[in-house]
Amino acid sequence: MSPPPPPLGRSRRRGGRSGHAFDPALDDGELVDVRAQFAQGRWARARSLLVATGTDWDRRAHRLLALAAVPSAAAWAREWLLAEPGSADATTLLACATVLRAQVARASSGESDLARDACRAAAALDPADPTPWLGLMVLERTHGTQDTVARHFEEIRARHPEHHHAHHLMTAGLAEAHAGNDPLHEVYDFAAWAAEQAPADSPLAVLPVVAHAERYRVLVAAGAAPDDPAASGHWSGRRARQVMKAAFDWWLEWEREDHPRHHTDLNFLAHAKICEGRPAEAAALLHRIGPHATEAPWSYAGHDPYAAFLSARALALGAP
Repeated sequence: MSPPPPPLGRSRRRGGRSGHAFDPALDDGELVDVRAQFAQGRWARARSLLVATGTDWDRRAHRLLALAAVPSAAAWAREWLLAEPGSADATTLLACATVLRAQVARASSGESDLARDACRAAAALDPADPTPWLGLMVLERTHGTQDTVARHFEEIRARHPEHHHAHHLMTAGLAEAHAGNDPLHEVYDFAAWAAEQAPADSPLAVLPVVAHAERYRVLVAAGAAPDDPAASGHWSGRRARQVMKAAFDWWLEWEREDHPRHHTDLNFLAHAKICEGRPAEAAALLHRIGPHATEAPWSYAGHDPYAAFLSARALALGAP
């Protein structure tokens, strides 16, 4: 019989956050080096990096959003545009930076309107690129409606049907449709459909686990489930067993270390295995994660994400 899951760190409601900064660059060492120069205003290497990234749309979005998270990103993108008016890369980087700034200013309609205009300008410069539409999706998750998010998602799928980040955003939004504990919730249908549509080696095979974690987040936030994974029953039912087995089996056969958001999937899988009470299986995943933890899903159920991640590591690996 599997042991119960451990407490996943201090609840934010009870103990606050650790203040640990999660790095959106994950294991992209080239991006980390370029970002350090970009933060100092040296944008030439950022230009070269994006040119080299080409039409690897998942990697392009990953790199643009990480660069856009630099506090001075908008200013440096504007400087780049002064040197290269009409640059699609600089315009898209400025759009992403404007979106992230609008997310911080949640109540500001002026900021969100500027971000929408910036994304549409970027989309017009490079109609094949799904990244400006991803920017709009990110923006509407905060400032818009799920219907608008879904329309932008379709624009992205028309350009890149397997877009990883877009599918995660769509899953998170659908999971919030209602808080009732419905085992037939629409988010599960969406995740299963996306996994079935994708090729066998696609990391979208993990999407049903993401959907299950997103539902747990929504249920706990609504008071419809306790924040203790074992007490919730959410991770021990038939659906949980089905999605966990399918995703873990996929990982054993098809692990995609070449994907830029590979560690995002590993964190969702490891979190699920810990919640399921299978630390031995989580150990293999946590070894792969190394230092590249992600805030989601460790923050779900109101927990301090870094404390939750460290608790999981200690249980599975027996090390600090």
